[in-house]
Amino acid sequence: MSSTLIATQVAEPYAQALMSVAQAHNLTEEFGNNFREIEVLLEGSADLRDFIGNPTIKSEDKKSVIGRVMAGANPYLVNFLMLLVDKRRIAFLAEVASQYLTMLRKLNQVVLAEVVSAKELTEEQRQSVIDRVKTMTEARDLELKTRIDPDLLGGLIIKVGSKVIDASVKGQLRKIGMSLG
Repeated sequence: MSSTLIATQVAEPYAQALMSVAQAHNLTEEFGNNFREIEVLLEGSADLRDFIGNPTIKSEDKKSVIGRVMAGANPYLVNFLMLLVDKRRIAFLAEVASQYLTMLRKLNQVVLAEVVSAKELTEEQRQSVIDRVKTMTEARDLELKTRIDPDLLGGLIIKVGSKVIDASVKGQLRKIGMSLG
């Protein structure tokens, strides 16, 4: 079993439990926004990821850092994160966040589109991608997650679920190379 599958299996029940609490207290969107911020923090800070995932660091130290990072967040969410520390599941925080956001998108009938581009998209380009993906998926709404990869040379790659649309220069060159070779 892959470590990603194990992480998903560990994270899913926790995300479901938090979703139940969020729905009962009308906090689903607030928690969703908090988890998006947590994802950005974890993606941007290897030190934070290592700290949270390190089993040799005391639970009290992890709780202290989480308390400071989550200052001002809803007490239900902060208590949930403390529970993850107590249950030694805080290392799966990124997976819990991802699972929660997946459930939230499903609840709200929102599709996630991941876009990789060679440079930052303009607002007009972002809107064009959103409109095309909405039409393609017939989704009620769309969440756009963007990443920059200068190696693409130009264009972009759009991933929606298991469907990938490669409209990058690098992808086009690869296709040409394969047809010639």
